[in-house]
Amino acid sequence: MITNHEITLVKESWKEVLKIQDVAGELFYKTLFEMAPQVRPMFPTDVSGQSKKLMSMLGHVIARLNNLDEIMTDIVGLAKRHVEYGTKPEHYAVVGAALLKTLELGLGAAWNEELKSAWTNVYTVLADAMIQAAA
Repeated sequence: MITNHEITLVKESWKEVLKIQDVAGELFYKTLFEMAPQVRPMFPTDVSGQSKKLMSMLGHVIARLNNLDEIMTDIVGLAKRHVEYGTKPEHYAVVGAALLKTLELGLGAAWNEELKSAWTNVYTVLADAMIQAAA
């Protein structure tokens, strides 16, 4: 369950991330490939297009966090597409870690334990839904 306070924290911090979205997207993939080099072959050599898709999807989901039922169809579809790309349940943990590290670096002094906890919970709820949909 995601609380209203967590939704507010995630949405407000996302506004700041959007100011650096190109850098944040590239930083996410750099971080992901450092943490899990074994997933690098799953992505194109140039991840700039993938980076834009990631930021767009995150924005779509974050904008609708107040009504998760509205986006669950999107989440299920996303999960099924990721299975076709070779995504396995264990990949979600490293993606979450890379996302949190990206947010920490991108938000700088604004990043704190409360924000980390909110983002962790939101990511966990969504990742768990994707893992279940893919099973």
